[in-house]
Formats: sequence, C-alpha cells, structure tokens
Amino acid sequence: MVLKEEKIRVTQIRSLIGERPIHRKTIEALGLKRIGHTREFRATPQILGMVKKVNHLVSCEEVK
Repeated sequence: MVLKEEKIRVTQIRSLIGERPIHRKTIEALGLKRIGHTREFRATPQILGMVKKVNHLVSCEEVK
C-alpha cells in the first residue's frame, strides 16, 4: 500500500544579504542558491519547520 505524499515547491524570493547566520544556513540546507531558485520537497515536519523559519525569504506552494 503506497500513501500519497504531499509535495511543496519552495522558491527563494529575497536576498540573504544582511540576514542572520541561522537563516543563511537554513536556506543553504534547503539547497537554495539564489533568488528565483526553486526546489521541490516532500512535506515532512522537518522541511515545513525550516520553511517556517525563513518564510520571509521564500515562497511556498503545494504541488499536485
């Protein structure tokens, strides 16, 4: 039995210049490298927590 996993698409929309080091490391851990860069992830609690921490730097949308 395979459960359908939700996915989210995360896009960096703001620069990291002047941001706190913990925010920079979170963006790096998400694998985002520049403004406009997009990655898709499974919606796990760990990923959702990281996105919540840097929600002012990224946009997030659900992928069908």
